Amino acid sequence: MKEELEELDKTTDVLKDFKSKVGEEKAPQDIDEILSQLNQEKSRVARNILKNPEYLDDKTLDLNDNNKLDKINKAVEEVFSNNEDDIEKKLKDGLNKRKKNKRLGLKFICLSLLFLPCFISLIIVSYHSNKLINKNISLILKILTALLFITLIIGLILVIKNIKIKLKPKVKKIFKYIYLFFMVIYTVGCITVLFLLYGPVNDFRDWLVTTAMQTKDHKYLCTWFYNQDEIDEVFSRNYIEEPKESTNEDLIEVEKPATNEVKYKNEYEKAILTKEAGNDLYKIIRFKVNGCNAYLAAIYDPSKVHVTTTDRVGVRGQYVTTMAKREGAKVAINGAGFYDPGYSSSGGCPKGITIVNSKIVTNNEYGRHSSGGLIGLTKENKLVLLKNVTASNALKMGIRDAVSWGPFLIVNGKAAYTSGNGGWGYAARTAIGQRADGIILMLVVDSNYNRTKGADMVNMTKIMQQYGAINAANLDGGTSSVMVVNGTLISHPIDSALQNQTRPIATSFVVTDK
Repeated sequence: MKEELEELDKTTDVLKDFKSKVGEEKAPQDIDEILSQLNQEKSRVARNILKNPEYLDDKTLDLNDNNKLDKINKAVEEVFSNNEDDIEKKLKDGLNKRKKNKRLGLKFICLSLLFLPCFISLIIVSYHSNKLINKNISLILKILTALLFITLIIGLILVIKNIKIKLKPKVKKIFKYIYLFFMVIYTVGCITVLFLLYGPVNDFRDWLVTTAMQTKDHKYLCTWFYNQDEIDEVFSRNYIEEPKESTNEDLIEVEKPATNEVKYKNEYEKAILTKEAGNDLYKIIRFKVNGCNAYLAAIYDPSKVHVTTTDRVGVRGQYVTTMAKREGAKVAINGAGFYDPGYSSSGGCPKGITIVNSKIVTNNEYGRHSSGGLIGLTKENKLVLLKNVTASNALKMGIRDAVSWGPFLIVNGKAAYTSGNGGWGYAARTAIGQRADGIILMLVVDSNYNRTKGADMVNMTKIMQQYGAINAANLDGGTSSVMVVNGTLISHPIDSALQNQTRPIATSFVVTDK
């Protein structure tokens, strides 16, 4: 009996030696159990080895008969009849096979998880619009997504089947954590984007649709994700109803510049009527709108406000700074919108009617905008807002300077009704208005550095009302929105490349001391 047990002790040494030779690879759980059981009960070790189907033929022992010890000895002798190298090779082959299968399964899982969130997101987008993802690409994405799901299942099966093998990863743990962190952020990001685009909360959708669709060059940011029915549904909630009347000039009485001895009704009145020392022509008031910089120019003498155009109308636009320098302007803001028929005529064609110094400069179609109309200054220096007026009739009415744009924000003291954000979204904005005492108000609001903020029509209307405007209209916005004071650009326009710069445009309102 003693000799047989010593033989089993040798077996224990062989297995321990194999475990050390494998290196940093951990043996299967079966082997760990064998080593533990060998120290407790030698007979059970032999039986467990014989029952291991991966390395040996399936054999069993009847340990209850009278020949139990002989059978154990015979089994051990048969199992370890080969040399130690053979035993090590068999076990190592089993380890390597499981190692390869588990590694392959992990690769399948990682590949699937890497692409599935993106592909699923794009498929959801394709259900709403075919601008970004057309039908053919959508079909390919669906096929690839199905294949990725199959790959994921196969990977899970391979990993679960070989989960008993615990291998030390070749990549350090820190890289595993980085990958896990990336996958969590990546997946959560995709879900968040989809929730914003198509979730039950409409605020983001309304902002994106109304803002993108009112730009000149970036409507694709909306049409990529929404079909026309969805776009129309957004605009049905966000619109502006202008006052259904024309300007009553009798409500405006151009007065002499006010003095600092006036009793002010409120802080806005005080800000307008309290002049800066030595400057009776204008005053610049600065404040914030939705976290963005805003600039309000109060022009005390409306006779000094004029419309000017690029000196190459129909050919190429000019910067407001250039037009202001040419006119010797103290203050200047951008005017109305314009066409871009081609690269060579960028910003050079004003939309609708343009009148400069009682002369018709352009008289073309206003465009797709149903709101707004003619924004003009009369020879009596009153700002009038007119709908459905021809250029010739405007001259007969005494209009000396005018552009075409909108919407009209305030007419005869009555503010436009705005539903939602008015359908124009949030962006850099410009507006012009006039108080009952004749003071012209020029308002410019910047956007933020990534063009996601600024002012909507509600903001512009409210500001004009606060500062006493009884007539006010929106002008062109976005990158075109600028204010120039004494030849210096004081606002901060952001272009489509997110650079701090403006663009050439067609018209401007300028304030001169001539």
